[in-house]
Amino acid sequence: MSRLVKKSPSVCTDLPLDNADICNKLRLMRELLGSCYGPTGRLKQIHNNIGGRVVTTSSSSVLLPAIASSEPFVNLIRTSILHHVRRFGDCGLFAAIFCLSLVEQAKQSGLRAKAVIRSNEHLASLCTDYLKQGGCGCKVKLDLCSGRDLVALARSVVSSKPACVLTEPECVHISRLAVRAFLLTVPCDTPGSVSLGQTVRVSVEGLPVTHSAVVPGLLVDTAEDVYLSQPCSLPHPLVLFSASLAGDLSELGDGLIEVHPRVDSDSQVLSQLLELGNQVVRDGVKVFVCQKVIHPVLQLYLTSHGVTVVERLGVTLMEPLIQLTGAQPVATLHSAVQPTAYGQVGGLSVRRFGSKTMLHLQACGESAICTIILCHRNETMLNELKVTCQKAEHVLRLALREPSALRGGGCTETHLAAYVRRQSKSEVPALGRGCSQTEYLRAAEAFCRSLESVARSLEHDGGTSTIDPTHAHRWTRPSDVATERRGVGAGCCGCGSLDGRETWTSAEFPPADLLRDASVQPGVLDSFTAKLNALQVAVETANLALDVRYVIRDVN
Repeated sequence: MSRLVKKSPSVCTDLPLDNADICNKLRLMRELLGSCYGPTGRLKQIHNNIGGRVVTTSSSSVLLPAIASSEPFVNLIRTSILHHVRRFGDCGLFAAIFCLSLVEQAKQSGLRAKAVIRSNEHLASLCTDYLKQGGCGCKVKLDLCSGRDLVALARSVVSSKPACVLTEPECVHISRLAVRAFLLTVPCDTPGSVSLGQTVRVSVEGLPVTHSAVVPGLLVDTAEDVYLSQPCSLPHPLVLFSASLAGDLSELGDGLIEVHPRVDSDSQVLSQLLELGNQVVRDGVKVFVCQKVIHPVLQLYLTSHGVTVVERLGVTLMEPLIQLTGAQPVATLHSAVQPTAYGQVGGLSVRRFGSKTMLHLQACGESAICTIILCHRNETMLNELKVTCQKAEHVLRLALREPSALRGGGCTETHLAAYVRRQSKSEVPALGRGCSQTEYLRAAEAFCRSLESVARSLEHDGGTSTIDPTHAHRWTRPSDVATERRGVGAGCCGCGSLDGRETWTSAEFPPADLLRDASVQPGVLDSFTAKLNALQVAVETANLALDVRYVIRDVN
């Protein structure tokens, strides 16, 4: 008999932001995420205390799911940022750091939560309206016909992931591959509505990064002794099965199966499989693909009749193969294959990458399916490289919707901070009875400090971040530089469009426009769409956190 335990009452936390333990956890989370931000960010090793693999990363899409907290208030913020990352693929660390800085600055300012929330809402709309303007000083128009702009955008994503451990030539090589793979997924001369294709990522451990490549078509893992059919004419007819062809009775479906005692069920199923193989051979099929397992006898029968056999394709490659060949997956082995289910392959060859032997399937005509082979020295770096290339592809796709980018390296944040300060001083909006003019100005200053704190989070080597008043760009003075004449930066600014020869002089907003000269182009770019949404998500999440009155947790 089970023992009955009295249910414990729920734990209620009043005003969670007045709780020292919760505030300390939020501060630690901001410091942890801030230390991962940017190309020189510090890596984090994540390990479950009950065992499992050790993950080394600085990517928000890997880091945020792994740092779940026992505190619901912290998980509220983490989950909100994760929703942004899963939808836009980039700027997750920016959104998290900015959100946590807004909450921290609001607490330090001593303002009422209602006044801060109203002010933040107005300041966020002020920033988004400014970023959407054609004359925005931190916005860069992308030329989608220029490979230089696309490579610069992809390179900003690749270089911001130090866990990939790439040298400068390797970083450029991967960025170019990401752009090429993206362009291969964009269909050409397609009437009507256009849908983008897919990029399949294949990882090869042990080879140098420079051996990474992009090939049009699909690469499928196969046995080393795969038989290649040599038909007299092209294209190669192909059939695709989604049902298991291993001969198991369990594949027949749910429910009871009645078998006569004198009937050999294995022989009956094998006979059905061979009849299926006989049909596809009669129909001239030269490539036989199955998502699951194929019976060895059926494999032998097919190869003896000149058919190339691929088994264990997996559910991930089903959709790319369908798009590439036009085949319709066959879900049963107990009926004849319809002629409309067959697909076609334009080219068939075997390619080897390190220890992997892969079958290369090419489309008959134009296809928006390609495969990128990613090589690296060990599994940890390779896993991070796969995540990074996926993010780069996502950012490039967002550029099709809005062919614009923002200055990277913290220069957009400092520019927005300068803009907000100027607007808040020139005109104070009427926010209603819940916020006075003094409260709005203090909240605006806290908003600007939060933006600048994100820019300062890019520095991890002891240097000093500086904002010049002429262009409102972010500069970093290395820690080993003793003294420098005021107004002269070291090296280039964060986005790379200014060098150290620029002299800083006091100037009113808007800062000097550098993009009138076509030769001046930032070297570090951020996704416009992803960062704009990250800004909105950060402000909305911070306002939600400031507005929480009670946290009720069931501890049973």
